[in-house]
Amino acid sequence: MSRRTLTMLLATLLAIGLAAGAGQARVPYVALGPGPMYNTLGEMDGKPVIAIEGRPTFPTDGHLDLTTVGVQSRLTLAGALAGWFARDLAVVPREVVYPPGKSDQQVEQQNTEAMRTSQDSAAAAAARQLGLRVAEVTVAEIPSGAPASGLLQVGDVLTAVDGIPLRDAAELRSVVSAKKVGDAVRVSFVRAGVEGSVDIVTGPSGDAGTPRPVIGVSPSEKRVDLPFDVTISLQEVGGPSAGLMFALGILDKLDEPSLTAGKYIAGTGEITADGTVGPIGGIPQKLVAAKAKGAVAFLVPAANCEEAVKQPPAGLPLLRVATLSEALTGLEALRSGGQPVLCAA
Repeated sequence: MSRRTLTMLLATLLAIGLAAGAGQARVPYVALGPGPMYNTLGEMDGKPVIAIEGRPTFPTDGHLDLTTVGVQSRLTLAGALAGWFARDLAVVPREVVYPPGKSDQQVEQQNTEAMRTSQDSAAAAAARQLGLRVAEVTVAEIPSGAPASGLLQVGDVLTAVDGIPLRDAAELRSVVSAKKVGDAVRVSFVRAGVEGSVDIVTGPSGDAGTPRPVIGVSPSEKRVDLPFDVTISLQEVGGPSAGLMFALGILDKLDEPSLTAGKYIAGTGEITADGTVGPIGGIPQKLVAAKAKGAVAFLVPAANCEEAVKQPPAGLPLLRVATLSEALTGLEALRSGGQPVLCAA
């Protein structure tokens, strides 16, 4: 073998070795992929995912699956390159999942706390949907000259508006906003243990544009104990994105008819105690997982629709939901053979 040939062979081997080493080097990215799915109506390790005490429950059928995102946190250069070309993976900077200055353990603890909060909010949203009171509404402030000035006092506990029992402060705003400026609103309250009621003529809000009707009080809320206890046995999931599916699972157990009619429904979304459904991350990966598991419909937070319709799995209807009530309306349409509101392409 000539010296020239030997030199070229050694250079080639060295280049291959360097490329292999570079391919195995860690990079500051993580890959997001389809994660496990859990049926909120099913069981986990022999226990119901959702157990309810203190209120009668009803049999359930079908699936109301929450979806998750799997995280590959120790990517090599080769793995990152492969992930960039994979349809069901998203390669993102590591700080998107693990913020700088926080350890993996701290992030895990934060996600666990977010999951606990989402469970509490889901139970409150379900109770609210059933017409139950979830918060005590108190007058925190009345600006001088407001319509309620001289009629209500700071510290009054508001109990009803126009005869509608208040479930929370959101309902107070909703009822008043449905009026016209100049309409009278009857507000019932408790002051120092004594019940009372007053008629308040709504005034215009100070917002730009078309003024909203207001009574001129700043309410505060104090969460009240629900008339039932909810235990969720799901230790392997973190973050807030299961809130919507937890709320639906709770409602399906507490009320009739079946929300699924035996169908396989999946979905995602944060939820607040008043039933507002918020956006989440990883929607493309969750859609892939749902399609692979056989879901016949997917509940998508309204704010995620634009992303969801970019590469929708074929044959998987994407139901647009901004509130828990809209999710229930969409499921009712599926049960009756109607047309639910879908994410627009």
